[in-house]
Amino acid sequence: MDKILLIIQREYLSRVKKKSFIVMTFLVPVLFISMIALVGFLVAKQNDLGDKHKIEVVDESGRFMNKLKSTPVITYVTAKGGYATAKSTFIKEGYDYLLYIPASLTGVQLLGEKKAGPMTSGKIEDELSDIIRSQRLAEAGIDTAVLSKAQKPVSIAAMQLTENGVKDAHSYVAMGIGFLCAFLIYICLFIYGTQVMRGVIEEKVSRIIEVVISSVKPFQLMLGKIIGVGMVGLTQFLLWIIISVALSMTIGTALIKTQVSAKTEQVSQMQHGNPPGTAMAAGAQPDADVNSVLHDIAGIPVAYTIGCFLFYFLFGYFLYSAIFAAVGSAVDNETETQQFMLPITLPLIFTFALAQGFIINNPDSSLSIWLSMIPFTSPIAMMIRIPFGVPAWQLGLSMLFMIIGFLFTTWLASRIYRVGILMYGKKASYKELAKWIMYKE
Repeated sequence: MDKILLIIQREYLSRVKKKSFIVMTFLVPVLFISMIALVGFLVAKQNDLGDKHKIEVVDESGRFMNKLKSTPVITYVTAKGGYATAKSTFIKEGYDYLLYIPASLTGVQLLGEKKAGPMTSGKIEDELSDIIRSQRLAEAGIDTAVLSKAQKPVSIAAMQLTENGVKDAHSYVAMGIGFLCAFLIYICLFIYGTQVMRGVIEEKVSRIIEVVISSVKPFQLMLGKIIGVGMVGLTQFLLWIIISVALSMTIGTALIKTQVSAKTEQVSQMQHGNPPGTAMAAGAQPDADVNSVLHDIAGIPVAYTIGCFLFYFLFGYFLYSAIFAAVGSAVDNETETQQFMLPITLPLIFTFALAQGFIINNPDSSLSIWLSMIPFTSPIAMMIRIPFGVPAWQLGLSMLFMIIGFLFTTWLASRIYRVGILMYGKKASYKELAKWIMYKE
């Protein structure tokens, strides 16, 4: 045990003291928060930053005359001449597109020197459809206001029946948290598992391993390396969380101050003659949405979710890192690992791909339950299911299988590691690995 602790200490300190570790520990949260802030800014300013299109309209049907409403993105101008004239002159006159609406309303065209994007053509199509629908309803003697009221959608609140009564299920927030946890585990297993494999290959190629093996058993070396790198990953991950939360709180405080200032200005405008309720109405919906999201987040059992996340992160890492270490010991360079990587990573890739469409929408299906029980797929599948609520027996059984899977995989990997770590100049095959497993001590 003392030797394993020395290996863990060496692996941990040698990586934590690197400049790259320190730089990435502080840089990743800043880049991540900056990316989110930039995406939010671009979405909020999409009307100002996006392309602005000037469209000349030739309406032979007469149904859309003065009914197409210009927006900050699209400006409609009625053509003075016919289709033939407008078609030959609209580009010279500075228009981006020519919207041609024939009298029969069939074969509507949007002409331009450049192909119109799907968002632009979609907006125009929706506006034309709304106008013609309203006209046809009016022609049929149907009151559009009554019809609109009758078609008002029904809002459903997903509730969960528990022993303590009925509570909000927080479905959308649960979906987001589950997917985020699964994504983090998916990325970290690849990053830190690959670090273990590269470390083994470097020590094997440099022949340092021959000196180390004279003092410790191969199993002790492999286990110490896996735990040491795992602690590095956990340390970096916890620091990322702390720094990200601190940055988020700082940015959030600044945004709240900005919103308060904006509301104060709106109230001031109301007091100077603007119609009562105008400013409040503009800000009511965003505030309601923000409060709703905060309410949903507050309803998620944070400590329980974080505890489960740490368990599946650690044991998922231990399980896959043991396999990565075995692969690293069986090859002489990183290029030779490609033949073994796909079978190893396929369960993770398959589960993550399935999580985005199936598991996240069917967390209690038989397939989702089975995937959350199999050790190779449970770190991702179970983290998708946990925010939706998982029966205690399923969670306990999954954790038990995870521990058993880790112990068995580590034992199996150590039998490959003890032979492969001293094997040079020979390309390992699956048949060779099977022989190494069967070798006696």
